[in-house]
Amino acid sequence: MHDQEDSRPRLKIGSLFSGFGGLDLAVEHVFHADTVWFSELNEPVARVFAQHWPGVPNLGDITAIDWQEVEPVDILIGGFPCQDVSVVGKRTGLSPGTRSGLWAHMAQAIDALQPEWVVIENVRGLLSSPATRPPAEGDHREPRNPGDATPDSATLRELEPDPWNLGDYAARPLRALGAVLGDLADLRLDARWIGLPASLVGAPHHRLRIFILAHRTLPHPPRDRLLTRRRDPGPGAGQARDDRAIAPDHRLRPPRTEWLTEQEARVGDPVVADRRTVQRWGRYADAISHWEHITGRPASAPALLNDADGPRPAPVFVEWLMGLPAGWVTDADLLTQNQQITALGNGVLPLQGASALRAIIDRTGVV
Repeated sequence: MHDQEDSRPRLKIGSLFSGFGGLDLAVEHVFHADTVWFSELNEPVARVFAQHWPGVPNLGDITAIDWQEVEPVDILIGGFPCQDVSVVGKRTGLSPGTRSGLWAHMAQAIDALQPEWVVIENVRGLLSSPATRPPAEGDHREPRNPGDATPDSATLRELEPDPWNLGDYAARPLRALGAVLGDLADLRLDARWIGLPASLVGAPHHRLRIFILAHRTLPHPPRDRLLTRRRDPGPGAGQARDDRAIAPDHRLRPPRTEWLTEQEARVGDPVVADRRTVQRWGRYADAISHWEHITGRPASAPALLNDADGPRPAPVFVEWLMGLPAGWVTDADLLTQNQQITALGNGVLPLQGASALRAIIDRTGVV
């Protein structure tokens, strides 16, 4: 029997750029919360999300959403597109009109919905790609932005020299992460961030990702918003909900993330590859064995063989590399193999996300 605290409403999550739900799994797990709506433009990938969150509405294209008609949430999360800030892309940066520039729409959602918490995930290129900021009234664009939307090597060299201290030099191009953190500060959110490789939680690959956790510094300041919220809570509103973002350990977690508890418990276990694993995987044997132990299931064949096209990554193996339960994305009735690979490659490793959020919380004591 659970005490009275267990019966209180759970925190609500709004999910943007949702993909297959990897970041949702991490945030639901750490905050003991529930996703109540999501926004995913890719229809096949949205089917994956809908299968695991049945009945949760998809708001669709983030650029077409009327935020004044959207249910307010306690936590807004999203990993905006990374193509223009990725180190393997063209490095256009965080600029208006680019896919990564969709961050501006997420900022608009934050401004309208006024969540208590914001969680953002993106690639390590946020540290090194530039941001082109739209000029404010009376502001001079030239000293604030690169001269060309697509940075050349000289522009990249002119970025602020220390990625750990952002926004100090107005005359230098701003890093993409600095722009995001600056926008969060303008929105009255206190942000902390961490760069965490997947290998640090036991995965047999590096996959460093940036995670940002931001908390509201002022409780819904009505005069500071750029957009009017659909409704403002009156005196005493919100008393029934749990004001603590991180619930006590005895409160129930969403059934979707029970397996993450088991993975977290196994991360530090010592594992030594057996002879058969060494024969199959060679120098990768220890890393493979450790991840098999953490995920609780064996690695499958890493590639699909095709006489015409040569070997291709096996979606089931990539799904295992992401630490997901078997079939989370690779259900044969949902996506083609190419769609599965695309969805998995753009997604968030849930154990990595949960560990990053816990690290920020433990380090800063924000809750």
